[in-house]
Amino acid sequence: MIPGNRMLMVILLCQVVLEESSHASLIPEEGKKKVLGLQGRQSHELLEDFEATLLRMFGLQRRPRPSSSAVVPQYMMDLYRLQSGEAEETGIYDTAFEYPERSASRANTVRGFHHEEHMEQVDLGGQEVGNLPFRFIFNLSSIPEDELLSSAELRLYRQRIDKPMPHSDDEGLHRINVYEVLKPLQAGQLITRLLDTRLVRHNASRWESFDVSPAVLRWTRDRLPNHGLAVEVLHLHRTPYQQGRHVRISRSLHQVPGEDWNQLRPLLVTFGHDGKGHPLTRRTKRSSKQRGRKRNRNCRRHSLYVDFSDVGWNDWIVAPPGYQAFYCHGECPFPLADHLNSTNHAIVQTLVNSVNTNIPKACCVPTELSAISMLYLDEHDKVVLKNYQEMVVEGCGCR
Repeated sequence: MIPGNRMLMVILLCQVVLEESSHASLIPEEGKKKVLGLQGRQSHELLEDFEATLLRMFGLQRRPRPSSSAVVPQYMMDLYRLQSGEAEETGIYDTAFEYPERSASRANTVRGFHHEEHMEQVDLGGQEVGNLPFRFIFNLSSIPEDELLSSAELRLYRQRIDKPMPHSDDEGLHRINVYEVLKPLQAGQLITRLLDTRLVRHNASRWESFDVSPAVLRWTRDRLPNHGLAVEVLHLHRTPYQQGRHVRISRSLHQVPGEDWNQLRPLLVTFGHDGKGHPLTRRTKRSSKQRGRKRNRNCRRHSLYVDFSDVGWNDWIVAPPGYQAFYCHGECPFPLADHLNSTNHAIVQTLVNSVNTNIPKACCVPTELSAISMLYLDEHDKVVLKNYQEMVVEGCGCR
């Protein structure tokens, strides 16, 4: 059964215990004496089954329990807001944020990884700190085997240096090189392969994105050893104040008092697809207004708000806090009117029912469904942005 249909089954189960209202909860509150006519242990088992069903639908083996040190990168939050349409609705987002149209169009899952700081290595090679290279290890073991990665990028933050204007055009330039580490440190040298490079000025604070897809695909798809990535900063015209401090790649180098290192540290972002549903698409947030007249008993869409805090999931689901799932309910009377969005088969079935009640009437069911995006922390404290298909009822009809 496809995930969307499983979600609809859960919603239908909710309808048994919930009255129709403008704001319905996801599940009955724990502590109530009766749930679906069950008491005590049976009620607790029902709640556990509810949670297990939703976790399977979200592709999780167990309920994530984030640690206090878990961090949600601002990039992932901005990506969610733009992808879900929330940014356009609220107008709160970084206007300089560049939406990764090409990468997102081939993926329904985006994952963010910080490097393992305790494994951070530097090979000075007799050079000053400003000339790096630094080696970073990213643990990608949480990516499921059935998720096919299409691209990956390494994001590095560079900070503006407010100094007098350079004497020459190349004085304010530096080059950032990103390498794949092919072999561990040998004889004081890293064996590397260049992945991406960029020539930039130090006159602006911004994130730089580097394509590291070849390396990440080798590690995940081809199962080759992951020896990490190396970053090197080279200045075309070096001055003492430029010694690498504007490129934020290590907590230990040129630390600035009061800065939020957790939000400035290097970030590896992967774009993949699990073969289910459609890729991410940047879209405008749809209106959640109900259609039709409330007193009309015919088939129509009704409000059903799914609140993730009702199952205590607000500690690992970053966004959204809940969403309008809606559900379809109402009569499919004879004769079926055009606005009931009926199929020819439903019209015939309703016609036969009018003369033979042994044949049931057509049913009021969803005829149009849309996706939602969820930003959450998985079982490994990794941040995931995922597109889930067929989660919201957009239209109802008699079928």
